[in-house]
Formats: sequence, C-alpha cells, structure tokens
Amino acid sequence: MAFPSTTRYLIIGAGVHGLSTAYHLALQLKARNQGRGEDILVLEKTAQGAGASGIACGVVRNNYFQPAMRELMAHNVDVWESDPKAYSYHPVGYMQISPESMHADVATIAEQQKEIGYESVFVEGRKESSNYMKTIVHDWQAQGITSVLHEKRGGYANNTGTVHGLAGKAEAEGVRIMTGVMVQGFESGNGSSAITAVQTDRGTIQCDYVIVAVGPWVKSVWEMLELPRAVTIKGADGVFHENVPMWVFWSLQEGTLGVDPNLQRTNDGEMPPVIHVDTDIPLYSCVDGSLVTDQMWGIYYKPDFHFGGIQGGAAPFKVEADPDDVAVDPYGPESPDFVVGEDFAHMWVSALAHCQKRFEGQMPKYKNEPSGGIGAFTPDSFPVFDVFRENCYVIADSNHGFKMIGVGKLVAEEICGTRSRLMEPFRFSRYIEGKLHPVSNSPFPWS
Repeated sequence: MAFPSTTRYLIIGAGVHGLSTAYHLALQLKARNQGRGEDILVLEKTAQGAGASGIACGVVRNNYFQPAMRELMAHNVDVWESDPKAYSYHPVGYMQISPESMHADVATIAEQQKEIGYESVFVEGRKESSNYMKTIVHDWQAQGITSVLHEKRGGYANNTGTVHGLAGKAEAEGVRIMTGVMVQGFESGNGSSAITAVQTDRGTIQCDYVIVAVGPWVKSVWEMLELPRAVTIKGADGVFHENVPMWVFWSLQEGTLGVDPNLQRTNDGEMPPVIHVDTDIPLYSCVDGSLVTDQMWGIYYKPDFHFGGIQGGAAPFKVEADPDDVAVDPYGPESPDFVVGEDFAHMWVSALAHCQKRFEGQMPKYKNEPSGGIGAFTPDSFPVFDVFRENCYVIADSNHGFKMIGVGKLVAEEICGTRSRLMEPFRFSRYIEGKLHPVSNSPFPWS
C-alpha cells in the first residue's frame, strides 16, 4: 500500500477501540450516505493488537458499582454477543464473590443490573454463598465470603482472535490499516485549533477528522494535542482540588498457571464462568504456609486454551514514579520494568488454592514467562470519551478498554452526528463540574 497523503478520517491505534471505531464508522457512513470505509485510515506504530489489547485477560463483565459503567457495559456485551465467532468470544458468564465489607456495594450492583434487565443471580449469606459455589465447582473452599453475584451474561474473549476479527470486519468494509507508522505531531491552521494534518515518521497526512485510541500511550498523544497535563477537580464536598495530574500509570498483574484448562470444568463438565474473588481473609502460602497478606486482596481467573492454562490476575499497583519518567515502550511482556515476578506468582497461585482445592500443590506449574503490562489511568480511573480541538475524538479508557468493544460503535455514531446518552457521564468536563463516578470498596481501581 502506497503511503497516503490524505484521508477523511484518521484513526490512531489498531487495538480494540481503534478497530471497533473503524468498523462501525464505515457502517455508519455507508448507512447515512455520508461516505464509505475507504474514507477511513487506521495507523498503528507496531502491529495490530501489539499493546494492551493483545495481552489483556480478556474478561467481559458488567460488575461495576457505577451506574454509568453498568449501562455502558450492557451495551458492550450486546456487541460481543452480536458476533461471538468473529470476536472469539466465550459467553460463559462472570462471578463476583465478595466479603461482608463489599456486601452493600454488590447488592446495589445486583439491584441495578435487575433494573436495566441484565440477567444475574444474587446470593447472600456465608452458608448460602458456599453452597451455591459448590453447585458449580465441588471443591470450593474460600473463607469469609458473604455474597455471590453471578452474571449470566459476559465471559471472556481470546485477545488476538478479537483483534483479527475486528480488523477483518473493518477491511471488508474498505478500511485501510497501516502498521509500522508512528504519529509524531499534529498540524492546524487558519486561526483554528482544528487538526488539518497528522505528522508521522513516514510523512504528513492531511485529514478532516482524527480519532485517538492508543491505550497506555494516551499521555504522549494527549501532550502532542497540547491538552492539559493537570486538571482541577470539584469534589463531592464542593471543594476544588487544583493541579491534579491528568495521568497516572498502574502496573498490571496477570499470569498463567500451566495446567490443562479442562482442570477447571464445572461439576457438569462445562466451561466455568470467569471467577473474581475479593476477600479480607488473611491469605497464606500454598507452598510453606507463611502469611502472604493480611490486607484485603482480590484475584480473577478463567480456563483459557489460548493461554494454555488457567489465566488471570490480581489487583494492579500504582507506579510511584513521575508519569513523565515512566517508559511505556517497550510494552507489556517486553518491558523489564512491568513484568510480574515471583511475588505475584506466589500470591496468585496461593489465592487459587485458597479458593479451590484442585489448585493445591500446583505452584510448580506456574508459567515462568513474561506477563503483565501497564495502564494509563485518568484522575478518577474511569474513561474519558470526548472531542478536543474541534475535530479530534479521544478514547481514553483507563484500562477498561478490551471489554468495551462497543464503545467504537457509539463513537462512530457521535462522529456522524448522533450524541450518545451512554457517553455523557464520561466527558472531560466532569472533573471541573464535580460530576464524578461513585467509589466502591473494591481493591481494584476500575471497579
């Protein structure tokens, strides 16, 4: 493909958000007689899915304490279910298993899932929760659990399969995808902030509209766009908090236990739901019985033939370095700064054994291979979906991205003139206006 000098719509990033936007924008343009897929160009500096979209755990869930996130995720699950084969999607369900300190939060989630028609089962009580789990996996043994929220929808997807499926759909509509192209800056003119061209390491491309979907690289592109490095946030008490950094990095904690994925089949021989456990019960080592942590902890896990074992993770931790000093490249398993180590493996496998007896004695089978990654989080750890500089749509997902395959559909509709109610709670203006999302008691920053 010859390097283009112009395009109507230029999308930066070939992960889930960028490719979903490209595909759905092509459909919208055609349906409205406003253009076609050939009007869309996707640029990717390395390869499709080379960032977070390619290594994420791939869990799809609606377990959010925030009403706006629940409604948005219900839409995303609809999109996953629209073509599970193309998206490599496994609709096995999702379980949030929680201690008493989270009971009220999870009860609220369950009630509001019911209100929006999202099918789930809510079980309350220690004995009742234990018995319910044992009807699914007979060896359930986690302590201190007082509620189970079992989402019948949701599940997980195979990362590379999803990315390739989206790319195939987009290219079938005429979208051009170019890899190995690095964006270096933006041009504007005629006294307007609107972008007229994108500068790359292979030349300048004139364009009418730009969509930024670069995952953990959003900070660098944000600064290329000359957007604020810090924000003022109006708190719930009406007090304004000045100079809050716009971006903070978190290190992701994920890995794989190299057992046969069939080990985790349910009592009736089926593939199980994704299991997410949060608890404040002290965690002890499955190797030597020593105390791992007496603080609240959480893990998630699922069998995955793509990863070749039981794959999952634990709560991430904040990178304490100044955001300007954090190297995002090389990303994920190639980054020595953010690859999970022995401490994660010990904690996670011990937690698996705490939850289910079948994982006792399995520590030697943990895959000692590079895993993990890094995420760029907004000040409140929730996405920003908004237009900047008149014609630049920024998708900043704060590491919710992979499961949000349907955001691209809403972005495409907004670009074509239909403003989305689901996207309104995620505008940049929420910080100064104090329209913040409620905070849960989960140990995970994105819940």
